Amino acid sequence: MKFNLWFFNLILKASKTKMLQKKLLLLKKQKQFTNLVTYGFGQGFNLITPLLVIPYIVLICGEEGYGKIGVGMAIAFFIMVFIDYGSEITGVHQVAVNREDTAKLEKIFITTYSTKFLLLLLVLFIVSILFYFIPYFSQDKKLFFLSLSMVVGQFINPTWFFQGIENFKWITILNILSKLIYLAGIFIFINKPSDYIYCNFIWGIGMIVANLISFGYILNQYSFSFANTKIADVLKMVKANFSIFSSQIFVSLQMYSPIVLISFFGGNTMAGQYKIIDQIIVIFKTYILLFFNYVYPRVCYLLAKSKTEALHFWKTYNGLNFIFIVFSMVAIYLFSTKVVSYFNPKGIDEIASLLKMAVLIPILQAITIPLKQLVLGSNRQSQYVKITMIITVVSLVLIIFITPIYKVFGVLIALILTEIITSLFFYFMVKKDLFIRSS
Repeated sequence: MKFNLWFFNLILKASKTKMLQKKLLLLKKQKQFTNLVTYGFGQGFNLITPLLVIPYIVLICGEEGYGKIGVGMAIAFFIMVFIDYGSEITGVHQVAVNREDTAKLEKIFITTYSTKFLLLLLVLFIVSILFYFIPYFSQDKKLFFLSLSMVVGQFINPTWFFQGIENFKWITILNILSKLIYLAGIFIFINKPSDYIYCNFIWGIGMIVANLISFGYILNQYSFSFANTKIADVLKMVKANFSIFSSQIFVSLQMYSPIVLISFFGGNTMAGQYKIIDQIIVIFKTYILLFFNYVYPRVCYLLAKSKTEALHFWKTYNGLNFIFIVFSMVAIYLFSTKVVSYFNPKGIDEIASLLKMAVLIPILQAITIPLKQLVLGSNRQSQYVKITMIITVVSLVLIIFITPIYKVFGVLIALILTEIITSLFFYFMVKKDLFIRSS
């Protein structure tokens, strides 16, 4: 009798444990779905915003003015790499792994921002000299100096920390707020062709306001104190992040140099035409990178626990994302003329034909970027750095030699070839350790 009672209690406890596990698993899946919807809404707003203002900017400032804005923005985005110093990758990884240890989170947070502050001062000093004395920059130095507001906004940006702890609600809040400020600023203050110099400045102001609010939230929520900053930790971070930072320089050169080179070789009007194509494609390129930011912390976390579970998660999310990108690019290819005409440019047919070629880039990136998650998540940073440097140098050489002859078409060919080569390199880097073993 006692044995039967003991056995019954054992079964009851086991059933309760299974029910509890099922409930916890369900809650976990619901949380992941809520995070995805929240993050998706914010990033959707983030991507749609430029579409609302670009036709107005092109109408007021012309293709030449829009080309100058694009060059200023590209320069600012490139400078941001020096400020981030790899924190958008290593910082996310460290926060994701140590999310339950407040003391370690504080050390990561204050060390990262202390390092970024020193780099900000150094970079602003150097680029100020370049903007004054290099003719290419000095002839439009007001635009480039005002574009530095975006760099200051990026310095404050705590998105990397929110990604690590998977707090996508606050990422959504700061994205929407910054873009609302940008929208309002463009329609209020851009009224004549010469106002093009203020477009990037308005973008930067939106970033600064939104990021300051979210930065303050983190300090208040976690009670982090910069009084605990140690110079030794800052120097250690500078040394540790140098390799990944170096690779990001090359990645950024690959992303932002085309419009600068087109402007240099073909003039700002041609740069404006490329910027229109790029703005259509960049919506999906940015979406892919933002999707990377969403999935990457979870991939890092799961790879540390179980490669099988990590790959299942990786294949599910990135597979669905790839299907979405392919269908989107097919739609843009079929309606390229109507899409281009929305932006009020001259030479609609020429730009539309270039757009049909450019749709291959997001499709290829929907393969390359997920493979990059596995490369970085499995701690292959040194290999990643070497491959990225080689590919970027090859890409830049192609663009420099092709652009004067084939112009925008040549740039697109170079970018497509670069993505194909990159995806092949990344796949063979992780194939043996992850794909073969998992199968």
